[in-house]
Amino acid sequence: MATTKAQDPAGTPRRWAALLFIGLAQLMIVLDATVVNIALPSLQRDLGISDGDRQWIITAYMLAFGSLLLLGGRIADYTGRKRTFLIALAGFTGASALGGAAADFEMLLTARALQGAFGALLGPSALSLLTVTFTRPKERAKAFGIWGAISATGGAIGLLAGGALTDYLDWRWCLYINIPIALIAAIGGYMVLTESRHAGRARFDVPGVLLVTGGLVAIVYATSRAESDGWSSATVTGLLAAGAVLLAAFIVVESRVPQPLLPLRVIADRTRGGAYLTVGLAVIGMFGAFLFLTYYMQVVKGYSPIKTGVAFLPMVTAVLISAGAISTRMLPRLPPRALIVPGMLISSAGMLWMLTLETGTSYAGGVLVAQLLLGFGAGMIMPVALNYATHGVHQDDSGVASATINTAQQIGGSIGTALLNTIATSATADYLASHAAQGANPALAKQAVVEGFGAAGAWAGGILLAGTLIIAVLMNTPRPGRDAAEDADGAEPLLVRT
Repeated sequence: MATTKAQDPAGTPRRWAALLFIGLAQLMIVLDATVVNIALPSLQRDLGISDGDRQWIITAYMLAFGSLLLLGGRIADYTGRKRTFLIALAGFTGASALGGAAADFEMLLTARALQGAFGALLGPSALSLLTVTFTRPKERAKAFGIWGAISATGGAIGLLAGGALTDYLDWRWCLYINIPIALIAAIGGYMVLTESRHAGRARFDVPGVLLVTGGLVAIVYATSRAESDGWSSATVTGLLAAGAVLLAAFIVVESRVPQPLLPLRVIADRTRGGAYLTVGLAVIGMFGAFLFLTYYMQVVKGYSPIKTGVAFLPMVTAVLISAGAISTRMLPRLPPRALIVPGMLISSAGMLWMLTLETGTSYAGGVLVAQLLLGFGAGMIMPVALNYATHGVHQDDSGVASATINTAQQIGGSIGTALLNTIATSATADYLASHAAQGANPALAKQAVVEGFGAAGAWAGGILLAGTLIIAVLMNTPRPGRDAAEDADGAEPLLVRT
């Protein structure tokens, strides 16, 4: 199996321009996961969407995106990563325009599903392009440091952009904002990206596609229903069981077919497997922080959407400093767990800090501390995990390896958000029930909400701590050799045991 390339991207200075346009695409994907959330109350009123249907604005995107990622990665490998990247950008642009112009709920729902489907093409093709473009270890570390910073801060940027666009323009601009970003990325990508693809005729594993798509749809849909129905409901447990059975069948099929959708060698490697697990666990903390800190600032503290977005800027700054000053410099010199384990411990401390929040806690003593801890931790985790997610993988499999890390992020985010939201809601209800004798009053309601956020933060912190122990044992990859840092041929770095 060989990968065809028009020219070696490691030997051209255009690779840094390529990083700019690939990074714009990734920013758009991550931004879109949160930018619509802040606009949800406004668009719900404008289009007359019921409370029962509003979740579908988020769920439609999640279902299409999460369930089609592995197929998107294989399409990129076989039909050309640059070609898939450009087609996905065009489709995402059209879907965003359709959503911004939506006249009713059905039109908006269709647009969100299309965004998710084209996002499932765009995410793997973008990361695989980055993988095959930057092969020299030092430059690869810098590129993935930037990529990790974009991935970790995109959600907070989305909250800021969503608040500003909703306050000063209209909720429709939360969708229209994708159009100029996608056009710039598409035009620039067409000019500077180098095509690469799996040689030979494209053959897709149809049974694998059906099984993994069905399994992921069942799991993502179950987690979205868990927020309203509860984890113990027959619908949720049935969907989770069905998803587990379908994914188990998928693994069996993949071990037997000649050209699998997901070669098991991709996930069986301890380094890559550890990277996928790291991202899946890390987004639980990040998504939980975005959700609960947003509601804490708006519902408890009374911040406006734009003020809430601005209040997230310290987290963005912390990620950029951590990813740029620590991860990028240390990545070529240290084994991955030497950065990931401290990063997860710091992120865990950020979630546990939510236990200190009260209705009267100042921004500096509460939200700011939690944000800085989460930001510094994420900046140490994401660049390293994203780099090692394609560690040692053959270029023919770079698309599906990239899709797997996106799938881990999507599944971890959806399950984590639903789980933590259920915990917070239950803790809030228990607090209100135990203080029912005081009667209903706004102060009690706010304190109940804070109690719920603290309980969810404690669970998230515990999950991250447990994940830290697993990663410390599982991800035993040694540090890169010193000579590999100057490798001019773009080979995988030599490894030196510590």
